[in-house]
Amino acid sequence: MLLSGKTAPERRGKVRDDNFDDIETLQKRLNELQMEHRDLDDVIRRIERDGPHDRLQMQRLKKRKLQLKDQISWIEKDLLPDIIA
Repeated sequence: MLLSGKTAPERRGKVRDDNFDDIETLQKRLNELQMEHRDLDDVIRRIERDGPHDRLQMQRLKKRKLQLKDQISWIEKDLLPDIIA
């Protein structure tokens, strides 16, 4: 019996369940971030196309888009299985 009060097999099974939940949570978050990134891309294109625009607003939108891209990259990296070369 372990300190948690559970036997090793019970604990291992729970870890696997948590791992699958984490993967599903990461995949859901990834989809949300990708959708927000696409939406921001559309907004930026529309603002640039429609003529004069607020440069500060554009800077903020582009900065947010880069932040989203970084988050997407990190999650994609976490979801890929480790491959030993």
